[in-house]
Amino acid sequence: MNLKTLLLLICIVAFASCKTKTHLYKIEGKQIAISDSLSSDIAIENYIKPYRDHVNGNLDSVLAYSVDTYSKNDGELNTAIGNLMADIVYKQANPVFKSRTGRDIDMVLLNHGGIRSIISKGNITSRTAYEIMPFENAIVVAKLPGAQIKELLEYLAAAKRAHPISQLKLTLDKDYNIESATLKNKPIDFTKTYYVATNDYLYNGGDHMDFFKKSDTLYVLDYKIRNALIDYFTETDTINPVIDDRFIKKNN
Repeated sequence: MNLKTLLLLICIVAFASCKTKTHLYKIEGKQIAISDSLSSDIAIENYIKPYRDHVNGNLDSVLAYSVDTYSKNDGELNTAIGNLMADIVYKQANPVFKSRTGRDIDMVLLNHGGIRSIISKGNITSRTAYEIMPFENAIVVAKLPGAQIKELLEYLAAAKRAHPISQLKLTLDKDYNIESATLKNKPIDFTKTYYVATNDYLYNGGDHMDFFKKSDTLYVLDYKIRNALIDYFTETDTINPVIDDRFIKKNN
């Protein structure tokens, strides 16, 4: 066989190889249930154990003490745990807001459903804060004109839920109509503009709080509610929140 013929054969084989295709005709799978019957991988367990221990150590470090157990279901229109959360947001966020704007927050409004756990009697840890607020909700401050403040009050009266508030005092009559409302113990001037601290979920219309959508000015504090809780617990030896008269309904 001469060189020319050999080269021709090589080219034919190579061309035929390029034309060869592989087809995938079938894929099979099966479901593997995750249960106690699955054995753990010791090597993996040993690898992650130091990290798990470190995280648990941080989460379980004692920050404060609670004199009682508090639940969001303890009151009709305001609860001890809700009052505590709203007051914490005001206390921790107002200095940040004032340092940036020279103004004070006028009130705080959170949502009842955002409280995801109780505070148990005894030691309060970082884990407690994560259980109460497992979401990444951040504190924001919305500039609201008086007309939207009026909508906010009407929303609270119609909702008939213990949405946490701070610096606002709202009284309803026996039929859930607004009888009186004050901010920082002063009558509300509906011709003025007020600064309302809330979370980013509510500002974007969560829980149908659509009045926030009409705000044309928003201040993002880069401060998560969970971090505000942890900071407050770190600074506070003992907590003893109470149900008070900040949001009530008269019975006669």
